[in-house]
This record gives sequence, structure tokens and C-alpha cells, in this order.
Amino acid sequence: MQNNETLWRQFIGPNADRYLAQFKKFSSNGQSKFALSWNWPAFLFISFLWFLYRKMYLHAFVYAVGPMISTYLTGDLTAGIVWSIMAGATANYLYFWHCKEHIAEIKKTGWRDQPVQEAALKEAGGVQPYVIWVGVVLYLIFLATLFKMIQEGPSDSDKLPTRPAKSAAMTTT
Repeated sequence: MQNNETLWRQFIGPNADRYLAQFKKFSSNGQSKFALSWNWPAFLFISFLWFLYRKMYLHAFVYAVGPMISTYLTGDLTAGIVWSIMAGATANYLYFWHCKEHIAEIKKTGWRDQPVQEAALKEAGGVQPYVIWVGVVLYLIFLATLFKMIQEGPSDSDKLPTRPAKSAAMTTT
């Protein structure tokens, strides 16, 4: 039977050393606890793409829809920044729980065949490499849209109305 760290490494895949170092903050005496940590990729890139890359589909959905709903409800375009900060601050902890739950499920199946268990860990965990290309395409669409908007300038309906000048007859002295 494989040791626990090996199972975690197989599940995490790329950057396992980095994540295992972060995960040590979330566990003491066998008890899981939240500890503040920072995940730059989840903060800097479109957050839902990082969750999608790490096969955390529910979180990806929440971080895809949440900023849009927040912006719609508040009318504040900076709502997305708040969501990015939340993702950066909680992504490692959320990923820790994601890994812990999936590894426990795979261990419950009781596979005695090590190659089969390893394949199940790599299939359930790891990363989705196609997400990098989704991100590239989204950024290119964003840049093309931004370029077009700058090129065209604001439409007439977006311009603020000008204040009519006061006529000399209406002024009092």
C-alpha cells in the first residue's frame, strides 16, 4: 500500500511540492483548520479558469457566475476584483479540501491493485491542460474587444449631456 504523501502527489499532479507545503498549514494533530494563504494564479488569472484547471468544477462555476451577478446587482465593476482577492486568499484551502475528499473516496474503494489506484488518482485529480488555451482565447477576445472600444470611442448615448449656457437675460445682478 502507498503512503499518504504519495497518494496526494499522484492526485495533485503538477506543482505537488508547492501545494503540499501549503497544505501543511491546514492540518494540525489530524484536525483540518483554515489558515490564510495566498494563491497567485487563482488571483491573477481569471479565477474560474484556475478552478477549472484543477478540476474543481463547482468552484469554477461559482467563480464564473459570482462576479457577473455581483456586478449586475451592484452596478460596480470592481466587484470582480473582490472575487479575485477571495479566490487568491481561499484557493489553497479549497483545493486542500477538494484533494482530501477525493483521495478519501478513492481509498474507500479499497483497490489493492496499485496501478489501478494510481490511475484513478491521476484521473480524478491532476489538471486540465486545455484550460490554458481557453484562457488564451478569452484574453484575446477581451483585448480585441477593448481595442475596438478604444478605437470607436464612446457612443453618443454614452456621452454626458452638456449643460445649456445661461442667457444674459436670465442672470440677475
